[in-house]
Amino acid sequence: MRHAHGWLRHAWRRYLPRPRIAPEPPAAGAGGIVHLEGQDALDALDEPVQRVLSAHFDIGAGAERFCPVQFRDGRVGVLVAEGWQDSDQVRELERLIRAAGHVLAANSRLVVPAPLLLAMARGQWQAGRQPPATAGSGERRRHMAAAFLDLVTWGFDHDASDLHINVHQAAAESEVRYSVAGRYVAPERFARMPTATLQEILAVAWMDVQGGNGAVFDPRIEQQGRLRMRVRGRPVMLRWASLATDAGPSVCLRLLRLDARAGQDLAALGYLPQQVATLHAACGVDGGAIVLAGVVGSGKSTTIATLMSRIPDSHKVITLEDPVEYLIPGALQNTVARALDDTEGGVFDAKLKTIKRSAMNDLLVGEIRDRDTGRALMDLAGSGINLFTTVHAGSALLIADRLASDFIGIPRDFLATPGILKLLVYQALLPALCPICAVPAEGLEGRERIEAEAARRRFARSHGVAADRLRFRHSPGCAQCRREGLPELAGLAGRTVVAEMIEPASDEGFLANLRLADNLAQRRLWRAQRVAAIDQPDMRGKSAADCAAYKVARGLIDIRDAEDRFGAWNRPEERP
Repeated sequence: MRHAHGWLRHAWRRYLPRPRIAPEPPAAGAGGIVHLEGQDALDALDEPVQRVLSAHFDIGAGAERFCPVQFRDGRVGVLVAEGWQDSDQVRELERLIRAAGHVLAANSRLVVPAPLLLAMARGQWQAGRQPPATAGSGERRRHMAAAFLDLVTWGFDHDASDLHINVHQAAAESEVRYSVAGRYVAPERFARMPTATLQEILAVAWMDVQGGNGAVFDPRIEQQGRLRMRVRGRPVMLRWASLATDAGPSVCLRLLRLDARAGQDLAALGYLPQQVATLHAACGVDGGAIVLAGVVGSGKSTTIATLMSRIPDSHKVITLEDPVEYLIPGALQNTVARALDDTEGGVFDAKLKTIKRSAMNDLLVGEIRDRDTGRALMDLAGSGINLFTTVHAGSALLIADRLASDFIGIPRDFLATPGILKLLVYQALLPALCPICAVPAEGLEGRERIEAEAARRRFARSHGVAADRLRFRHSPGCAQCRREGLPELAGLAGRTVVAEMIEPASDEGFLANLRLADNLAQRRLWRAQRVAAIDQPDMRGKSAADCAAYKVARGLIDIRDAEDRFGAWNRPEERP
């Protein structure tokens, strides 16, 4: 059954930890409605709850918004989430209760905190249970664990790549955000979350973290680890990374679906035909490294897993990842967890030594990020195997600089050796326009239309091409692209790759410039390889910004999104 969580934004506010005091019998509210602050108040009722009656009434998707219960005197009431006490659904449920021969209590509607309602609906309550002795009791932990599951489930349901919990310790309320389709969104249903509740949720969730540095969640230090759970019946791993900011801990949880399989279609990701051909050709050449670069969240792992999924069954494929993000058909995949303070690389080195004796044809090293992984690239790239890896860099031209940096330490002379670097790829992800409701500039109104027409003229002037095919995001969206609770994504249809590629192995001039660290000469040499106009799909010698310009010209990307990423196309250095 699909959970309904819209009421959380109200219920959280009523679940702030309070000093334990002797509870008083609640006074009746208007229309027989009583607000209860938690389990203690529920247990202190003159006629306490004796049993849950959910199984006796078909309430379907409302099971976590309202829950019928029977009190000790035999009368019946309804536990409801904040905001639902006057709803038609609760009135209908009371009608069904009376029709079944039950007598409603005088105060039949009891508004309770969301975690308590979740516990009741999920059968985690027992009649006669004593109130918890402390805020850290087992019952309280179960409530917080259920609340954490709800946060993760929302992200799972909306294909979020990350869940962000930003705690502001000096404020009463903190924020929950998600990364969805590249947007940093704050769903209304999780707005104004109590700070104390979020800190308690994090403390409880940390208890199940594996490989974490620290026995308890400590908001004063950086911590990382992994948390495995099942969401909607599917295995999920959360990669936990907390940052101790001045305001309080900021926890980023990467949502990894452990049963996600790599696709086999680079074109579906947004790669153009000539780029796909270049990638496949590089895979067919033995030896050397294919290095894919981009910023965090640019889809590097998705692309490299998709590329490797096409490796023939006749090859033995092994991966070293931290952690495994996609299931690659036929690959022997290994998660190698490394702690924040792992400066010696013991686990990684031990695994690598074993792998080198495994007679593989193709190896994925998830990321080159330090001297240990840098040594692995040096050891493997020249050994005749096909090495696939990623690195954080701002362009294809900067990949070599990143590998030669003090953090990684690979000598330039080695990188400039023919056959070591086979293909350098940089990619970014930009929002793709909904093909159903995207509009020309004339389809917009007011200031938005004025800005769109100015952008269209700027694009035509900078690139010397017709801009009549440019399309813009229709912010209200349509039935095809609108997503409930995410107005930021209306008018969009996911994201598309824009990429640039360099083939060092086929260009001795490039290798000479690499050895000399002459990036200006390198750029001129690469740009001289361009053979097609900006509105043509051949991307040889073209940058990722040029790739974005091509997609803008084809009406696939809103020029405003492209300019947000690469800057306005009115500077001389950006002209073809």
